[in-house]
Amino acid sequence: MPNSPSTAARDDAVALTDRTDDRPVYVIGGGPGGLAAAAALRARGVRAVVLEKSDRVGASWRGHYDRLRLHTTRRWSALPGLKMPRGFGRWVGRDDVVRYLERYTEHHGLEVVTGVEVTRIDPAPDGSGDWQLTATGGRVLRGRAVVVATGFNHTPRIPRWPGSETFTGELLHAAGYRNPAPYADRDVLVVGIGNTGAEIAVDLAEGGASRVRIAVRTAPHIVRRSTAGVPAQAAGILIRRLPVRLVDRASGLLSRVASPDLGDRGLPRPTTGLYSRARQGAVPVQDVGLVAAVKTGRVVPVATVASFDEDAVVLADGTRLTPDAVITATGYDRALEPLVGHLDVLDGRGRPVTHGGRSPKGAPGLYFTGFTNPISGMLRELALDAEKIAKRVARASR
Repeated sequence: MPNSPSTAARDDAVALTDRTDDRPVYVIGGGPGGLAAAAALRARGVRAVVLEKSDRVGASWRGHYDRLRLHTTRRWSALPGLKMPRGFGRWVGRDDVVRYLERYTEHHGLEVVTGVEVTRIDPAPDGSGDWQLTATGGRVLRGRAVVVATGFNHTPRIPRWPGSETFTGELLHAAGYRNPAPYADRDVLVVGIGNTGAEIAVDLAEGGASRVRIAVRTAPHIVRRSTAGVPAQAAGILIRRLPVRLVDRASGLLSRVASPDLGDRGLPRPTTGLYSRARQGAVPVQDVGLVAAVKTGRVVPVATVASFDEDAVVLADGTRLTPDAVITATGYDRALEPLVGHLDVLDGRGRPVTHGGRSPKGAPGLYFTGFTNPISGMLRELALDAEKIAKRVARASR
C-alpha cells in the first residue's frame, strides 16, 4: 500500500535531516515531552539530539507505581506522528506507556544519547546566539537551540516537618511506592490528596493494609473519570476557553449533583472554584475508587500533618497517630535552578516563565515543555507544545 500524503511528507522530511549537523537542537530529557519535541523537529528536517541521563527513555514512567493508568484517554494522549494502539485500552496503563515511548523512539528514528546528564546551559561565549551545554564526563556541547524537557515530576519533595528526621516508623515519598504488598496488615498514613495520594490510598485499602488514613490539607475537587461515556478530559479541554468564574460556578453545581457529600466522613466539599484551583496547578482528583473507599471507611481522611514525635505523627488538630508507615504524596520540585537559574528564565516558584513555542525574553532559542499541569491533559499539551517548538525552530533555521 502506498504511503498516505502525511506519511510520505514525514518520510521526505526525515530523509532531509542532516545527521552530520554539528549544531543540532539539543533536547534535554527522554520522556514524552522530549521525545515529542525531537520527533516534531525531525519531521521538519531539523536535527534533534535527545540527551537522557538514565539508560533508557521514559525513565520516570518506569518508576511509577504499578496501579497507575493515565487519567486521559488513549486518543488524546498520543504524541505527534504515532497513535497509541487500540489494544492498550481507553485508559492506558503504566507499562503500556513505556512500551509506547520505546516504540515512538524507534518509529521516528530518534537520535537518543543515554547516560548523559546536562548540568548547565549557557549562551555560547562567542556571541553567535548558539547555546553551550555542560554535561557529565566533561562534555561541552553546542547547539543552535535547546529544548528543556526534564519533567514535571523531577525531584521528590518531602516537607521538613519538625521531628521527621527522628521518626521511628517508615517514611517515604510516593515516588518510592510500587504496590501494596509490603504494607499488608500494616497501618499506613498517606499524606496528600492529589491524584497520586488518592490512588495510592485506594491501592493500599484494596491491597490488604490494616488501616489507611489520608491527611488532607485542602479539600480537593473530585470528579468522575467519565460520565455517560464522556471523559472528564473533554470538559478539561473545553473549559480552558471559558471564563474562570463561569466554570467555577457551573462545576460547583454539577459537583453537588454528581458527587456525594463526604463532609461527615472528614472530606468536605471544597470552598474554592474548580477552575480557579486548576489555574494554580491543582487539577481535580479523578475518582478511581476514593469516594467508595471513604464512604465505607476503608480510607479515613484526617487533618494535615503538623509534626512528628518519635513513633507518632501529630496532626494540625492535635490528634496523635502511630502509623507503621507514612507515604508522602507531596509533589515534586522542577529542580531547574542549577541548569538555568542563572539565566533569569524562572519565576519565583522555580518554574519557566514561558513554555511551548515561546522563548523567555533575552534567551532566544531556549524552550521549555512539560512544566505545567494542565487540566486538559499533560500528554495532549506536550504534543501541542512539540509542534509549536518545532515550527518556531524550523522557521529560525531557515
